[in-house]
Amino acid sequence: MPENLLIPSVDLRVGALEEYNRRQKEQAAKQHRKTRARPCLTISREFGCQGYPVAEQLQKIMERQTGSPWIMIDQAVLDEVAKHHDISKDILDHLGERNRILAEVLGTFSPRWKTDHDYFRLICRQVISLAEQGNVIIMELGGSVITRHIEHSHHFRIIASQAFKTSSISQRLFLPSDEAETLVRRKQKERDRFARDFLGQDISDSYLYDLTFNNDRCTAEQIAAIIAEYTLLHH
Repeated sequence: MPENLLIPSVDLRVGALEEYNRRQKEQAAKQHRKTRARPCLTISREFGCQGYPVAEQLQKIMERQTGSPWIMIDQAVLDEVAKHHDISKDILDHLGERNRILAEVLGTFSPRWKTDHDYFRLICRQVISLAEQGNVIIMELGGSVITRHIEHSHHFRIIASQAFKTSSISQRLFLPSDEAETLVRRKQKERDRFARDFLGQDISDSYLYDLTFNNDRCTAEQIAAIIAEYTLLHH
């Protein structure tokens, strides 16, 4: 099943992450005083909502408005990074210097997080380190939970009716409506189970988010524009 059609090119985003890391090192070498914290934005969505179109549009708006580069991180990027030790080590060496809140974050997770501990620790370390650097959009990954200790982070969720999500997946994956509906329900159950078992959270809890958007009523462009305006008002 071509579910990868839902995810933008991983190679391009890994390349963007490497470039982001290079610029961070250059900037750190030039600066002699602490700069103002830059925002970290997390996007959570029900499966079938337009998360990636929102993130891509938001990245363009924030780069235009701030005049600085932004990156978008998701599971696919981190999985690809993990396959290449040299890239992974470089990112960790320069963005994750014994992160001061990593232990606290890991300590709040469900005991089941100990499964695949090293792998998830690597993911958490990367996510938190990038979040602390700022100018990053984190797609999924339990971002609203993992980065909740970071003051300059803002969290957003996209929801929609079952009809909208089914139609969206049907069109994007070229699936019959009944197959698309089954896929949407299965994937959402998997996401809910992950959040419950590993993060110890109900990921649909509205208190985790600054704003929640109804994809039935708001287009990806509108959601991105509102998130950008909200973020700029708070920074």
